[in-house]
Amino acid sequence: MEKSNITTDFILLGLFNHTRPHLFLFIVVMTIAIASLNGNALMLLLILLDPRFHTPMYFLLSQLSLMDIMLVSTIVPKMAADYLTDKKSISAAACGLQIFVSLTLGGGESFLLAAMSYDRYVAVCHPLRYPVLMSWQLCLRMTVGSWFLGAMDGIMQAAATLSFPFCRAHQIDHFFCEAPMLVRLACADTSVFENVMYICCVLMLLVPFSLILTSYSLILSAVLHMHTTEARRKAFSTCSSHLSVVGLFYGAAIFIYMRPKSFRSANHDKVVSAFYTIFTPVLNPLIYSLRNSEVKGALKRWLRKCANVKPQQT
Repeated sequence: MEKSNITTDFILLGLFNHTRPHLFLFIVVMTIAIASLNGNALMLLLILLDPRFHTPMYFLLSQLSLMDIMLVSTIVPKMAADYLTDKKSISAAACGLQIFVSLTLGGGESFLLAAMSYDRYVAVCHPLRYPVLMSWQLCLRMTVGSWFLGAMDGIMQAAATLSFPFCRAHQIDHFFCEAPMLVRLACADTSVFENVMYICCVLMLLVPFSLILTSYSLILSAVLHMHTTEARRKAFSTCSSHLSVVGLFYGAAIFIYMRPKSFRSANHDKVVSAFYTIFTPVLNPLIYSLRNSEVKGALKRWLRKCANVKPQQT
């Protein structure tokens, strides 16, 4: 079998074909992506402009919004351009960049969600010691650590994936370059890389996920000991909504990166990847932020201020 040079362009087969049902789904996905960009950008703007939000909790939320904006911006424009122009080729360099950015942001978000769960644990279980247990110094360290660990995982997997020779048709049955999909095209033995990737996934996904479950278990225990029904109801509502986003993100990522090779299906991979790259980012500002009374109050004040400025300008 003839080996091809790794610099040869790849072909992304995409998520949709040119039928009416798929055109409708494409419009739905684009609407969700635009809503995600707007929602997360609005959250970033509110946290930046309102001094009330200059706290560790909202700083972590701003980093989550930034990661979601970057993730959607990395994947959706290329997917949309491929569908609209029917030019589905992507260079090896651009493919490697997509792998690096998506893994950096996905891995970083994994650790960031764990940091956010620790923040909520301290706020609920140790409110009087919150300034000490969740200091700005610790918050910044956790944030930098999340970005750094995600970037290291992205660099290693992107470099290792593109180092393989590809001797099959360079058609990737996906809507963006993802390491597990690209490895299937390699004609060399990839078993060592796949084992290493599996270990990385355990560290990048299961360890933070275990920390999140531990934090929310302790929060649940504290909530059950609360005396007022209203406090219990509010805490349960907050925790359940946070855990739903965590479940979607980690469930989809674990399905893609930790599933045995014999159980993999390209169609299933594309749908699940769409969940954590497109659908989950639009839920984050809704569940983590817009259900928050402080955020809704800040948004109303900002809208009133904008409405007052317009008559003065006219």
